Amino acid sequence: MLWLGTSMAETFSANFVFGDSLVEVGNNNYITSLSKANYVPNGIDFGMPTGRSGNLLPSFEILRGQEVGFKDYTPPFLAPSTVGPLVLQGVNYASGGGGILNKTGKIFVGRINLDAQLDNFANTRQDIISAIGFPAAQNLLNRALFSVTIGSNDFINNYLTPVVSTIEQKLVTPEAFVGTMISRFRLQLTRLYDMGARKIVVPNVGPIGCIPYQRDITPSAGNDCVPLPNHMAQLFNFQLKALLQDLTISLQGSTFVFADVYRIVADIVQNYESYGFDNADSACCYVTGAHGGLVPCGPTSKVCPDRSKYVFWDPYHPSDATNTIIAKRLMDGGIEDISPLNIRALLES
Repeated sequence: MLWLGTSMAETFSANFVFGDSLVEVGNNNYITSLSKANYVPNGIDFGMPTGRSGNLLPSFEILRGQEVGFKDYTPPFLAPSTVGPLVLQGVNYASGGGGILNKTGKIFVGRINLDAQLDNFANTRQDIISAIGFPAAQNLLNRALFSVTIGSNDFINNYLTPVVSTIEQKLVTPEAFVGTMISRFRLQLTRLYDMGARKIVVPNVGPIGCIPYQRDITPSAGNDCVPLPNHMAQLFNFQLKALLQDLTISLQGSTFVFADVYRIVADIVQNYESYGFDNADSACCYVTGAHGGLVPCGPTSKVCPDRSKYVFWDPYHPSDATNTIIAKRLMDGGIEDISPLNIRALLES
């Protein structure tokens, strides 16, 4: 990975990360959960498994370390060592299986949904105030980078969960379900603002119908991405963009940034060879399934020899090579990738 020359003087004051397994760095290691990644071959290119779902790093960890100048990775909130001065540089609250809605991910038993993540941030905020005083704490939070990467599980592990979903879908239309998500998300993002966040990046839901898991459980789609999950993601993304624009207008001093990860990943999947990939529909870490998507990555899995040639690391998550592309386009991309401004411009604002 490349260091792009951002000086320490240009960094955000801190980095606070909320979300699901796409950005988790190990919080689920400390709870009873069926959604864990603290075992091989996860982290194979990091040197050891850490609780991150991938072969190396999530996109916002790449941004933190490679782009905006922080020397250390954002620690998980639940790690016993995440105390004292360390929290002044930021904390990661993300949890595999977590969602916007509190019932999302219940098939994993333990997970930390967004409401609980915000509760945890409230505790961190109080610790920061106690350490440096309210004015300095407010200044730190106002100048910090906040990111909220969440929503995929509300579809994959809630509305679209096999068996359970057939009942849900008979009672609730996709439009009504997305409406519920957006209403809840509005309250959650407003709460984050009320606690001091001003620069908030919100990636949308990616093309979840293209992940190996969805391809394998819906063989009728053939070689194409599965239509319904992608349709629901697009329904949500359309309303999410409008929500973020509305919040930026209504919440004084805020900038809510819409990161179009759906567009970026869909482009990679469709034009994978031009990005240097050999495979855009199968998991690098796999056990069984035509696309390696039926069993989560674990100790019994096989691993492709060259992770840089696969768009997807496992049935659900992008590879480090894909995350690197995402991170660079969010950092410096045009308004078609990230709007109203990219993260480098947000840094300078």
